[in-house]
Amino acid sequence: MATASLPSRLTRLLLVSAGLLLLAGCQTSSNYDVKINAIANQEKPSGTSYRIVTKNGGDPRTDLRTKEAVDYVKAALSGRGMYEAPSPENAEMVVEVDYDVEPPRVEFETRQVPVFARIEGGVRSMIVPARDPTTGRVVYRRISVLDPPSQELMGFEEKTVPVTVYEKYLRVSARENVSSGDDAPPEQLWSVYVSNEAEDDDIRSALPVLASVVVDYIGVTTEKDQQVKVNSEDEEVAFIKRGL
Repeated sequence: MATASLPSRLTRLLLVSAGLLLLAGCQTSSNYDVKINAIANQEKPSGTSYRIVTKNGGDPRTDLRTKEAVDYVKAALSGRGMYEAPSPENAEMVVEVDYDVEPPRVEFETRQVPVFARIEGGVRSMIVPARDPTTGRVVYRRISVLDPPSQELMGFEEKTVPVTVYEKYLRVSARENVSSGDDAPPEQLWSVYVSNEAEDDDIRSALPVLASVVVDYIGVTTEKDQQVKVNSEDEEVAFIKRGL
């Protein structure tokens, strides 16, 4: 009996392993799909010195998360030869940093899900000790025991399931640090918006990855949204994490 059940058990184990590998391949925590939208003013060359302002209300002097985001942006700008001006009023441009997590939304995805079958419990006998009420001696009796039902993995099937998705974004933009005259606001020099959609809302882990993508799109205009794959262990991300 035991020997005959081995192939079935081995098959189930193989199915479980294959399913876990398949599910793991769908979303890896160190891999990010980053969407980019960038625009640049071709008539106004970008400067090299800047002062930073934050748009999301956080003060990098008191808010650690905002300080971390600003430091990543500074590292990204240094990759393009830009530096923070010693005197803010003499900076050539104002760089605005904005980051956040959008409210969650539900999407539907087709995924491989396990299929289980209910296996009813069987009846088995066992010998248990008991004390004879007349003699007081220990005697052994055979009783019947009903095992509880169990579930057995039968395989996997494709199903459309609801998935909660969070969009984490980082927007870095630059404008002139002086008034353009005629009561008009300073002209924008460039703007880069990068985002990542995932099932987690961990903006802290995403920020260095997003900042590493900003570097390549400063001064670039994308005709439409572009998308790149980034691994959190990439050299560019490590450069951002090291900072200035």
